[in-house]
Amino acid sequence: MNDLITTTFFSILAAGFFVGVVVGLTGMGGGALMTPALIFLGVGDAATVVTADLTAAAVYKTGGAIVHAREGSPNLTLAKWLIIGSVPMALLGPHLLAHLVDPGEIDQTLKLCIGFALLMAAATYALRLYVNLRRVQAGGPKGDPNPRIRPIPTVLVGALGGLLVGVTSVGSGSVIMVALLMLYPGLTALKLVGTDLVQAVPLVLAAAISNIYLNGLDWSLTIPLILGSVPGTIIGSKIAPRVPQSYIRRGIVVVLTMSGVALLDKAGWAPLGRDETHPVFVGMVGLAMIVLMPLVWGLLRKEQGMPMFGAPTVAELEDPEFLRSIAADPVAPSEKIPDETGP
Repeated sequence: MNDLITTTFFSILAAGFFVGVVVGLTGMGGGALMTPALIFLGVGDAATVVTADLTAAAVYKTGGAIVHAREGSPNLTLAKWLIIGSVPMALLGPHLLAHLVDPGEIDQTLKLCIGFALLMAAATYALRLYVNLRRVQAGGPKGDPNPRIRPIPTVLVGALGGLLVGVTSVGSGSVIMVALLMLYPGLTALKLVGTDLVQAVPLVLAAAISNIYLNGLDWSLTIPLILGSVPGTIIGSKIAPRVPQSYIRRGIVVVLTMSGVALLDKAGWAPLGRDETHPVFVGMVGLAMIVLMPLVWGLLRKEQGMPMFGAPTVAELEDPEFLRSIAADPVAPSEKIPDETGP
């Protein structure tokens, strides 16, 4: 036990708790936040961090999936086809990386892969909000909430998500979710989240098993990660209704972008230079995102015939109750809801 409680134990515990709270607040995939946080803490190489993060995610995602399954929210047929595509690729992905990359370059290659995956997660998360904005302006979700499943594209989406998660631990709650929005626009937000959680459990478990087989499992990293993330997720879920999520979700896109750029820099990605890190550049990227993102979002709202700032907020765009109310009474959202903070 003394070997487990090291000087880094409480820092990992705190990181797990903080990321767990954010996951509980927003439903954002933990891998996109937890993996870079642990890498920047310097608690292990990238392969060790990815393995521990996937193992912890297999624990706390199982609880969320059970809750959604009991409430009847997931589309189990859709989840089945996603699992058929994702699980084999999650098992295969780490072995492909190990086979194609020289062992001495695994850590740098993983950081590059995670950096690009984080930028993809930020872009797809922003795209998801834009798609929801268009749905709200059109009067809520259209079509059948239990649509005819398209097996081939669904399996391909699962395969892409499985490969990303197996290699980087990022992608299960971002890339797959946006692809489902595109393929099945009639699904409500609740069914999307429920379906994604149900398919994510075997996906993350398969990715964890494959990475454990290759890299082993560092218990001194995994145990505090689970101890911090599980209660953090529960607390985040409990306080979510009382927290201004518009700011949190906007902040997530900024954090993902900065983390992705910082990891690419740390890995020596050629456009950023190989001999030195550029923290000032990373900070400038974050500042530019903070300044420009509300302006860009306002212009997108204006394009949809809404005021540049006001309702619906980012949080409302992801609220299944709000989407159902729009579908039941499709008047202009800006006329239904008092003006609030922007996205």
